[in-house]
Amino acid sequence: MNSENTKAQMRKGILEFCILTIVSKGDTYSSDIIKEMKDAKLIIVEGTLYPLLTRLKNAGLLTYKWEESTLGPPRKYYRITDDGISFLSDLVTTWDELVNSVNIINKTNLA
Repeated sequence: MNSENTKAQMRKGILEFCILTIVSKGDTYSSDIIKEMKDAKLIIVEGTLYPLLTRLKNAGLLTYKWEESTLGPPRKYYRITDDGISFLSDLVTTWDELVNSVNIINKTNLA
């Protein structure tokens, strides 16, 4: 069994959670999401990010606005919606429960 494949699947499973967390901090441009993810060692490319952003928008968890840019064409800035905040809160709870459960199992196996 290939551990790299398993690790990639684990990362894919948390991308939406991470994106919502980043956007919850304030209006966010897509390249800022990519940079923050990269800084956290969660590499994401535009070809993966844009479909996720669209899916989150279509689900009513994100919205966006266009802003003029002095450096080129207008930029699309994403913002979390009230439904997105509620959804993210549920994800945070689930994440905390998962981390605790995995830590319990890991400690049991190490004893």
